[in-house]
Amino acid sequence: MFTHMRIARPVVNLDNAFLMYSQGLRLKKIADFSDHQGFSGIMLGREDLPWHIEFTVCHHHPVQPRQTNEDLIVLYYPDKAEWEATCGRMRSAGFTQVNAFNPYWEV
Repeated sequence: MFTHMRIARPVVNLDNAFLMYSQGLRLKKIADFSDHQGFSGIMLGREDLPWHIEFTVCHHHPVQPRQTNEDLIVLYYPDKAEWEATCGRMRSAGFTQVNAFNPYWEV
């Protein structure tokens, strides 16, 4: 059994990723690094969560992230009002709401 999980994703712009996830999901910067063997990154999370997300940029061989319709980060909110408020913050922060490719995820 694990006690903590990190999800790592490449991005084109660390500042944009930070703004979207800190404003949309109220995540806080818990660590960052700059030009570590060609990579810079930021880790976002909260003390009350058993996970955090890391965004990285490769300076020597820039990666162009290629999303698919099945690339999802699924978060469960037991309270509908909290879920709706979070969805609103995410849209305001720049996230785009799309229809789910897999009908299981459509709410």
